[in-house]
Amino acid sequence: SAMIVRFLTKRFIGDYEPNTGNLYSRLVHLEGDHVAVQIQDTPGCIQVQEDCVQVLDSLSRCVNWAEGFLLVYSITDYSSYRSIRPLYQHIRKVHPDARTPIIVVGNKADLLHARQVQAKEGLQLANELGSLFLEISTSDDSQGVCDVFQYLCKEVSKLQHAGSTDRRRSSIIPRPKSPNMQDLKRRFKQALSSKVK
Repeated sequence: SAMIVRFLTKRFIGDYEPNTGNLYSRLVHLEGDHVAVQIQDTPGCIQVQEDCVQVLDSLSRCVNWAEGFLLVYSITDYSSYRSIRPLYQHIRKVHPDARTPIIVVGNKADLLHARQVQAKEGLQLANELGSLFLEISTSDDSQGVCDVFQYLCKEVSKLQHAGSTDRRRSSIIPRPKSPNMQDLKRRFKQALSSKVK
């Protein structure tokens, strides 16, 4: 959640409600073009378990329409790291095409004193899953967060240009409506008004 807000507003908000299921829309400048993207903060519990049917159903609805994924864990929380593999496996059930971009992101890289997950563990997991791995600090590094989202957008864009199959799929599966455009507009106004002062 904090990563999404950081990407959209360039501001770090430490106090937020995680995993709200909110959907954010934005125009992103990508290699000379403006591309409309939608980013969903995945709802539900972090731990994906077989008996968590309702969560998996909710997760499936989010995963179904998405064309790229960031699997984010905290380097200070080993259980969040352990949830990456089941999330990846669930995404691959819904999107068996191995070309669908998935990036594994270790967040909170500024909290080295509280580290529970070593960078080599994140890299090893990403290699096993065939994914890119990045470690970032959402609170300290706005550019690192932007780079992660920009890279994912580039990978999705490459796939869309590669074949018409993906374009047909994206036009068939309805994208959810954003429930929080007013909140997003309010945050943008706050960000703009703080720059004016």
